[in-house]
Amino acid sequence: MEALLAHNEEQIFRSRYPAVPVPDVTLPEFVLQDVELYGDKVAFVEAVTGKAYTYSEVARDIRRFAKALRSLGLRKGRVVVVVLPNVAEYGIVALGIMAAGGVFSGANPTAHSSEIKKQVEAADAKLIVTSGPIYEKVKDLDLPVIVLDEERIESAMNWKELLEAADRAGNNFTNNEIHQTDLCALPFSSGTTGMSKGVMLTHRNLVANLCSTLFSVGPEMIGQVTTLGLIPFFHIYGITGICCATLRNKGKVVVMNRFELRTFLNALITQEVTFAPIVPPIILALVKNPIVEEFDLSKLKLKAVMTAAAPLAPELLAAFEKKFPDVQVQEAYGLTEHSCITLTHGDPAIPNGISKKNSVGFILPNLEIKFIDPETGRSLPKNTAGEICVRSQCVMQGYFNNEEETARTIDKNGWLHTGDIGCIDDDGDIFIVDRIKELIKYKGFQVAPAELEAVLLSHPSVEDAAVVPLPDEEAGEIPAACVVINQNSKETEEDIINYVASNVANYKKVRALQFVDTIPKSPSGKIMRRFLKEKMIENMESKDKANNNNNNSNG
Repeated sequence: MEALLAHNEEQIFRSRYPAVPVPDVTLPEFVLQDVELYGDKVAFVEAVTGKAYTYSEVARDIRRFAKALRSLGLRKGRVVVVVLPNVAEYGIVALGIMAAGGVFSGANPTAHSSEIKKQVEAADAKLIVTSGPIYEKVKDLDLPVIVLDEERIESAMNWKELLEAADRAGNNFTNNEIHQTDLCALPFSSGTTGMSKGVMLTHRNLVANLCSTLFSVGPEMIGQVTTLGLIPFFHIYGITGICCATLRNKGKVVVMNRFELRTFLNALITQEVTFAPIVPPIILALVKNPIVEEFDLSKLKLKAVMTAAAPLAPELLAAFEKKFPDVQVQEAYGLTEHSCITLTHGDPAIPNGISKKNSVGFILPNLEIKFIDPETGRSLPKNTAGEICVRSQCVMQGYFNNEEETARTIDKNGWLHTGDIGCIDDDGDIFIVDRIKELIKYKGFQVAPAELEAVLLSHPSVEDAAVVPLPDEEAGEIPAACVVINQNSKETEEDIINYVASNVANYKKVRALQFVDTIPKSPSGKIMRRFLKEKMIENMESKDKANNNNNNSNG
């Protein structure tokens, strides 16, 4: 009887933990709660320069910046684009914008000025916050600019002077009442899957997300965690999962604006970092780069690393755990459209409770998940792979000025369709198989690039790898690989193709392979597959041309 009922009803999976309350406050209020008890504690410190802000300074400057923005005439709901590397002030800037009733939109500081221009126009921004070295990229956008540096720039406003002016200003401008349902962030979702889109998030979206992700943090953890702030803060995980989550728990963020292995290891050791959210390429470096041997790893205080953005190859995970046996590896899964992390690992009920290897963890409190057949839309039972859909208070309000894409992503019942294929096992652990858009269709068979990349990375001479589909007349698409090979290795491209073939089913074989110097990745660590695919096709065409010319001249 139950089976019959289940057949007609949707199969919805919920958390094994009870729901958690979500207070009705703004994001700045939520993260600064009890801040007066931790006034002298360091909140942000830059790993390289040592520049630091205490909790009382953070709270003070968020208030001052919000006041300065309002006195400049920033109206509620207006977007401020922040073009900064990871700096100690970043969280203050973002939360100050939100506290003023504005909408924070982080842009990639390494982006080309034309890309920044696109985001500024798409967001209908009213103001830009940047730093001296980046000012050149934004000075021609016809918007007022605030610059964070000490040195003055004639045509821009100076951050320090603005804050000082705010101290002197009265409170005679209109103080907008800010509601939890107001927008507070407009991150742009990764362009690796198509055109970049502005994701509308409210205070409630982000507060609800933090309540879910931090549900297992007990009182004994408050003030105890030192988090590495290396993932870009313009990325939703950087601002929410690192800056806001750490402020909420009164920990310390060690701010780094770029990855350089020696600086990174030095920061982990000297700043006594306990939690490091990183991307898979860094795990690769920690496992395979000889520089690591220069450091005394026994001095590490690191308890856990968290990786997101791309699945971690099982061999890589095993090698990391062997080298760093005391460090727990947590794989997480997040989406900008869901205000950040959807699933997590540590199980508060079990000492050292952690989900299975290569799982992205269990369902957080307050979330509903279902897996649907992408063809029919029917919800699927346990242990059956389907598209992951999520419903909760964290789901975005939609894509900015893009109703068509919004309707494609969020259905009428409030389910966010992630575009990721995954399944849930009998214990409630979730596994990601791949992205729908990235599955390679070889003669009707579906081939997951992530699986082939894991096989390639298990070869001792392979340092990095990416698999993309190439169009093929007979098969539709074939799996093709770009591989970064160790300088001292003797293997040919053919050897690596054969290695994969000996480890996978026939239809999954890599049918074209090129050695490359590096695998291009987005700032969040995702492989830029579209770019790689174009490059491979280009290389093959020029090779074919050369061969034809040779044949003609030999003829």
